[in-house]
Amino acid sequence: MEQYRVVLVDDEEEIRMGISRKIDWEKLGFSLAGQAQNGVEALEVCEQVKPDVVITDIKMPFMDGLELGRRLRQALPAAKLVILTGFDDFEFARQAVSINVFEYLLKPVDAQELSLILDRLHQEIERSRAELKNVERLRRQYEETLPVLRGMFYTRLLDGSLRADQVYDRAGRYELTLTGDRWIAALLHVGKMGGEVDELVFLTLQSFFDQYFELEGCTLRTLIYKDHLAIIASFAQPVSTYTYLNELERVRRLTSSETRLRLTIGVGEMVDHPWELSASVKGARNALDYRVLLGSGRTIYIQDVEPRQSREISFDENDEQDLIRAVKVGTEDQVRQVVGTLMEKVRSASIGQCQMFFLDWMNCLLKVARDGQIPAEEIFGKEGIRMEKLADFSSPGQMGSWCFEHCLRLWELLDRRRSDSTWNLVDQAKEYILNHFSESDLSVDTLCAHLHLSPTYFSTLFKKNTGMSFTSYVTKIRMETAVRLLRDTDEKNYRIAEKTGYLDPNYFSYVFKRYYGVTPSKFRAGTSP
Repeated sequence: MEQYRVVLVDDEEEIRMGISRKIDWEKLGFSLAGQAQNGVEALEVCEQVKPDVVITDIKMPFMDGLELGRRLRQALPAAKLVILTGFDDFEFARQAVSINVFEYLLKPVDAQELSLILDRLHQEIERSRAELKNVERLRRQYEETLPVLRGMFYTRLLDGSLRADQVYDRAGRYELTLTGDRWIAALLHVGKMGGEVDELVFLTLQSFFDQYFELEGCTLRTLIYKDHLAIIASFAQPVSTYTYLNELERVRRLTSSETRLRLTIGVGEMVDHPWELSASVKGARNALDYRVLLGSGRTIYIQDVEPRQSREISFDENDEQDLIRAVKVGTEDQVRQVVGTLMEKVRSASIGQCQMFFLDWMNCLLKVARDGQIPAEEIFGKEGIRMEKLADFSSPGQMGSWCFEHCLRLWELLDRRRSDSTWNLVDQAKEYILNHFSESDLSVDTLCAHLHLSPTYFSTLFKKNTGMSFTSYVTKIRMETAVRLLRDTDEKNYRIAEKTGYLDPNYFSYVFKRYYGVTPSKFRAGTSP
């Protein structure tokens, strides 16, 4: 029997110890992976152990069980919740349907009753996961819901091979309804070492997004598209792009948790018409390339990582994508390899073809430089591109060396600009935190609204450059300020709590003791941290 992880949350240690001793976890197919005495501490424990089940009291200091359930629905949407509640709060607890509670259990907890609930939970989790493995069911679902003609229609729509006047005519022919004032495309990549991803894996992912994506006013369509799962969204009413990104990230986490796959989503720019989706999907493909720098297992929005989307140029699509990928996120060896491959094509072409090939090549570099806000003079010198004709080169080798030198120069400038931009954003975030840490409602969302970044991208950026999460950094600033005020002023503890962003003095004392090992009063009395 597979064992699933449980986290137990209750502010009374006696109750936690009683439950942990009376339940035969292993026999029921569970392991007690962690315990916490309030909702705030439980979130930290859950972040570490990623539980399958959370058993929590409803009444606790600092954060109650219902608020904990709401937070877990976003952070760990696959986790099942069991609420422990007193008789007086039972009806109140039952009204909390929005947090997907699996079961409610009255205190005092009966070990036999809890064991029965855990047994049903184990069966539910097993049933859910067994259903995902039902290959034949997924195959039949695929055959019934994704006819070949509809798949071809959406593929051609993303490829940009349908004219604007053809789109609605073809959609009507295949009994498809295309509604929405705004459209956006995303690509889901499955991390796998070597070989292609089995088609049935994509069917599993497709069923998850079709079933669990929930955003009012948004219609979602998914299809297998060039080794990815393409996600097309249309909006019947105004919706913030970052609201859409947050919901996309929630479903990605849920899907990744249930399938145990490392999933990355690249998201393109919003467009006004369905026939413009080819531009959005190119942005999504470019966004996916940044998983090399940011790490996989996240949602990456093209507007977060590039000032604007790269524009189409008259250059072979494969050559264009290979060159852009190497210059933007590759290594020096990869740049050299791409230049070598392009030079091999030049050697086998006619003079006229070579001339056009070279001009398109340079045009591609200029487009990338412009998107990266790098002046052409920084790449080619004060006079720009002087060598406009093949006759200016004495040999293919000289042309290859010249091209490699300038491709590598652009690669170095982009890397430097990216690093400078990243540190600038992190510095802005630190300055904002220093100016606002005393505000109790300071959060990642308020900071990201100020910086015009998505929370997912900012969290990755901030932790990568500071070594700690946003919450940990804010706590550090608040605690350092509290220590200074305790040492240098006669302010009352409750006033210091207010000045460091804590409305509840008891919670301030709780965090201070966790951070330094002593209460604020004992610290002021002479017990240094």
